[in-house]
Amino acid sequence: MKRIYLILTIIGAITPYIFFMPFFAANGFDLIAFLSQLFANGPASGFTVDLLISSFVFWLWAYLDSRQHDVKKWWLIIPANLLVGLSMAMPLYFYLRAK
Repeated sequence: MKRIYLILTIIGAITPYIFFMPFFAANGFDLIAFLSQLFANGPASGFTVDLLISSFVFWLWAYLDSRQHDVKKWWLIIPANLLVGLSMAMPLYFYLRAK
């Protein structure tokens, strides 16, 4: 199962950037413009807020779960989540947790 989590982590890291790269190619690394596009309209705002809340809940759960299961380097999910997304952070945590 650990290998599957690693594959899903890699897929989860690559897939969002398929959508992010055209924006960065057109606008450079303009973080303000990128963040404003996340809230460009109602549906985008809804998805963004849903992912923000889900990410925070996942961080809290992972922190508590890592203490129960002695998961080393659990905190790697936070930069993975912030730099890529939940699609990378969640399988990464399961990879780190798998024995």
